[in-house]
Amino acid sequence: MEPGRADLHLHTHYSDGWPSPPAVVEAAAHLGLDIIAITDHDTIEGALRGAEYASRRAGAPSVIVGEEVSSRDGHILGLFLERRVRPGMSARATVDAIHRQGGVAVAVHPFWRTERSARGSRVHGVGWDAVELDFDAIEVENSTPGFYIFNQMAHRACDAAGRSELGNSDAHIVDAIGRAYTTFPGRTPADLRIAIEQRTTRAHRSPYRAVGLLRYAAWGIERRRQRRAGEAAANG
Repeated sequence: MEPGRADLHLHTHYSDGWPSPPAVVEAAAHLGLDIIAITDHDTIEGALRGAEYASRRAGAPSVIVGEEVSSRDGHILGLFLERRVRPGMSARATVDAIHRQGGVAVAVHPFWRTERSARGSRVHGVGWDAVELDFDAIEVENSTPGFYIFNQMAHRACDAAGRSELGNSDAHIVDAIGRAYTTFPGRTPADLRIAIEQRTTRAHRSPYRAVGLLRYAAWGIERRRQRRAGEAAANG
């Protein structure tokens, strides 16, 4: 039996992604993904809308409700959530909050710490806390362009910690969906959860088409424009 395929780190316009939740579901269905997780920043609204749409669409992938939580120490993915996890806590407290509601905690792009602002550094990855804290899995393949070194470091951390490995696109545009993905025995969310617990997941990555890289560049330019505008407004 062919393994199932999942992309568990996807963004919509409910945070900083371009596509709508239905557009994400449609793209994932076209790619033949079995499971996706919509994981907008600090909200589960996009995930709830995507799950609702998928429930009415024949042939749609299963949609896991997730959130990319902005902890004080870096971004942490919560999967199989029932309610939003509050941002701004420590990484340890965030992992505990995810587990208390029966969720799965993932260290995503743990070694990405590159963004700077006028007010100081913004920490995006939890770094070696991925090894020290009680994470269920580590994202070792993230298909964001330019993440090769970060992914190699994540692979080493995952091996050192003995965690389950995940491949995720971290897609903010439709072209990125499925560019990194996870395979696992089975097809269902329950199968995926067992695979994470038993460490039988495998991470994969595929190259972008040129048009996808161009669209990602356009998304990045727009994000920087919005950030500068926000900082200018905040500074009066």
